[in-house]
Amino acid sequence: MEQVLVLKDVCKSYPGFTLDHVSFQVPRGSIMGFIGENGAGKTTTIKLILNEIKRQGGNISVFGLDNQKDERKIKEQIGVVLDEGFFFMDMTPKDIAKVMRSIYRSWEDSLYSRYLREFQLPENKTIKEYSKGMKMKLSIATALAHRPRLLILDEATSGLDPVMRSEILDIFLDFIQDEDHSILLSSHITSDLEQIADYITFLHQGKVVFSCSKDDLLQQYGVMKCSAADYEKLDRSDIVGSRQNRFGWEVLVSDQKRCRRKYPHIVIDPTTLDEIMLYYVKGNMAPEKE
Repeated sequence: MEQVLVLKDVCKSYPGFTLDHVSFQVPRGSIMGFIGENGAGKTTTIKLILNEIKRQGGNISVFGLDNQKDERKIKEQIGVVLDEGFFFMDMTPKDIAKVMRSIYRSWEDSLYSRYLREFQLPENKTIKEYSKGMKMKLSIATALAHRPRLLILDEATSGLDPVMRSEILDIFLDFIQDEDHSILLSSHITSDLEQIADYITFLHQGKVVFSCSKDDLLQQYGVMKCSAADYEKLDRSDIVGSRQNRFGWEVLVSDQKRCRRKYPHIVIDPTTLDEIMLYYVKGNMAPEKE
């Protein structure tokens, strides 16, 4: 399978934080969900991919090209949408087109106008008159109007209402329909990723916890609900994280099939990306038996 984006052992250090040998790949024609708690290093990773900051170790390739040596050629073929936006508030969509026309050789005015119509974005209004959802749609229209092969999106659906998020997710699904386009989507809204992502990369404290198929992930992990007495009998190697409540214990396990065979009398429920993150980040790691 062709990989459009490959990170291998990428490192970057700041005082109090280290991005530690981050490795993952985005296959062509897929959506990679990029998750992790605030401060995990997701935005730092995206800035490294875009060569906005310099890596201190490892390699990053996009379309088989080095992201530093071939930066101009790569950026002609990618679209980027950042949560904070990058437009001057007094600009109109027409003003944006004038600027982008001079940046991208592949910019298409007709395609840009089509997206503006589809997204119901008035061309003569200034950006400061747009709602947050409209601004995000404008960012996406701008990113798509030069026909990129790869979209890199940082919190592109955050702060939007469910209807607006659903519309934007449909846009992303349409983008990859020909199986030649790909998306790296960083998001805290894991329910969105459960709807559209093919793969998930989970970054925690600057390290990759896993990078794998979303469907495999949700099939493998499960939440075991047990009494305090049963919890004490569990093999600690089966436990990823655990939390105590007034009814007993809830335990995240990474191999629910094996645990069902091993503990047939204990209930094991399917899990979500939200729960997996929660147990890794906030769940008490299983204490050793005395």
